[in-house]
Formats: sequence, structure tokens, C-alpha cells
Amino acid sequence: MFEREAFRLETLDDYSQSGGVDAYRAFLAGEEQPESYKAAAWLTTVGNATEAGKRVYRVHILSRPLTDYLRFELSWGYRRNASAGEEFFILDTTETENPIPDAPDFWLFDDQVIAAMAYDDAGKYLGSEFLGDDRLAEFRTYRDTALAHAEPFAEWWARHGE
Repeated sequence: MFEREAFRLETLDDYSQSGGVDAYRAFLAGEEQPESYKAAAWLTTVGNATEAGKRVYRVHILSRPLTDYLRFELSWGYRRNASAGEEFFILDTTETENPIPDAPDFWLFDDQVIAAMAYDDAGKYLGSEFLGDDRLAEFRTYRDTALAHAEPFAEWWARHGE
């Protein structure tokens, strides 16, 4: 799908209906991570990509206090995925305005291909729409602005993790 890099912008506080539902339930119940969650296919995808010299990275725009879902995603998901080489950044809007309030969730592949993602109000993934080249400047600006205002996840987590 990509040759050099895959960037993801996350803007929602809840993706709980989009995958990892059993793991999320286990997290809420205070249980251990299910083996199926620890060995998710995404880890293989990311690991293969990063071993081949490709970059997989994302920014999540959020504010505190964290929702239950964000506590799950950050403490279980991000920390797990980072072990496979994915990079994470946090744009925390708790004490500042969101610099890109109109940005949707999206993937930007190789700085050339935009996949805008749609979700319902419950965090269920509805699908992606590939956008044309005429939108590249807009989405590159979203990415660049998000990265300019974000900080590495590990640094943010050390201060705000639960």
C-alpha cells in the first residue's frame, strides 16, 4: 500500500466499535491482555514495514481527562504497537485550542494518497474515501500542523499516563 511512509491522524475519543472490542472489554474489567490482542495482525504489518525501512507514524488529537477508550488505546494499543516500530505523537488540546479543528481522521500514504476515514458517533468505522490530488495540499498541511504541535507519545505519557 505504501513505499516509504504511512501517516495517520486520529481525532476521536472513542474507536471502541472499530476493532479490538474483546481487548477493550478486558481492559475495562481489569483483566490481562488477550493473547489475540498481543499478536494482532497489525503488529506484523508494522513490523514488516519498519524492518523494510518504512515509517509508520500517527498523531492523536486529544484532551484530558482521557476517556476510558483513550486510556485503553494509549496504555495497551500504542505501547504495544510502538514495540513493532510504529511512532506515536500526542497533540494535547487540554490547555490550548486545536490548531486543525476541521481535520478528519485520515491516512496519508507516501505524501501522495489520502484515505479519509468515516466513523459513526459510537466509534464504529464506516469506511474510507480516497480523495483526489486536488486535496493533497490540504491534508499535508493537516499532517504538518499536527506534527508541529504534537509531542512524542513517550514524553507525553510519562507526564499524563495513568
